[in-house]
Amino acid sequence: MTDVQGTEVDIRTEDGVADAYLAHPADGRPRPGVLFYQDAFGLRPHLRSMADRLAAAGYTVLVPNVFYRLGRTPVVELPEFIDPSVDPTIWERLMPMVSSLTPDQIEPDAGAYLRWLADSPLVADGPVALTGYCMGARLSLLTAAAYPDRVAAAAGFHGAGLATDEPTSPHLGAPNITAELYFGHADKDRALPPEQIARFEEALTAAGVRHTCEVYQDAQHGYTQADTPAYNHEADERHWAALLDLLKRTF
Repeated sequence: MTDVQGTEVDIRTEDGVADAYLAHPADGRPRPGVLFYQDAFGLRPHLRSMADRLAAAGYTVLVPNVFYRLGRTPVVELPEFIDPSVDPTIWERLMPMVSSLTPDQIEPDAGAYLRWLADSPLVADGPVALTGYCMGARLSLLTAAAYPDRVAAAAGFHGAGLATDEPTSPHLGAPNITAELYFGHADKDRALPPEQIARFEEALTAAGVRHTCEVYQDAQHGYTQADTPAYNHEADERHWAALLDLLKRTF
């Protein structure tokens, strides 16, 4: 595996400064860029290890703290193993943060992250890829629709609220997307019921978006997150294979 270097960086946005984790091959050569969107639990050791694994495959990976308006990482102190069934106050603390990230903040923030990648000497010229987890899958989709000229591929895993009845639902941006998409859903995910999965894929098909949507069997919301009880090793390795395959086709 390629040696990896990880550093903390700051990204200037319209509303302040977002702290972020940057992982890249240690040789310092420019590599294809990947914008990695967090889940609700935030930027923490497990996400850094995921970014490192992606960087070891030959990419420069940026993981921003999307809750930066509320503070630098860690915005909320969480245990090493995150189990809301043991501590119900975890969701009580996190859900207001998730709700605070509004659509009118997401697009300019994404633009700032993409500009930072474009300006970095560690990132190869050209469009980048996106990957996102839980709430990050939604951010990945919204970013692909908002910046089609900057995004060549976008992935999302165990995403929530991808095709709701709300006027700001991410699936409504499908006609703007030019990237190839891959989304891996969980079959035991109450945050993305079967009717939303069907609506999501119908929107992508109708818009002519190149896409693959798969439902992972016996997987829960959060199946890639090894520091939670939702983790499923088989589904997680399937996610890695699908993501790396998408990136290899793209770059």
